[in-house]
Amino acid sequence: MTLDNLLGRMLEAINPDPLTIRRLLDAAARNIKDAQLEALSNENRFDAAYKAIMQVSNAALQANGYRTLTSKPGHHQMMIQSLPKTIGLNSDELIVLDALRKQRHAADYSGDLVADVLVKECIVCAEQLYGLVETWLRQNHQELLD
Repeated sequence: MTLDNLLGRMLEAINPDPLTIRRLLDAAARNIKDAQLEALSNENRFDAAYKAIMQVSNAALQANGYRTLTSKPGHHQMMIQSLPKTIGLNSDELIVLDALRKQRHAADYSGDLVADVLVKECIVCAEQLYGLVETWLRQNHQELLD
């Protein structure tokens, strides 16, 4: 399946905007930094790291000329699951990111506590994904970073 197959159902076509992509990357960097603040609760640290994952995933999707339809349920899942198509993320990394998405859902909607190990894993994943997307952008869409 291609991303074009999801137009109108989960995605809309856009013209990539360098300013928006830069803002998403900058916001993700700030959220990664905030996630490292040990004075915050595990839940807030996890949420900040997860938000960075979403922002970086969104930047990759938009760099490819798509945006999720946020009026439709599942836009977080769509952003993560689009990563193999947008930047070539491998399936093992995708599985980990999807597990973090499910944990975030449980924390937000059921009040589940987040263990230290999950906070650390989410921060590491956010940092790694940020690096992957930034490298991919430099190699494939440098014009969006200038």
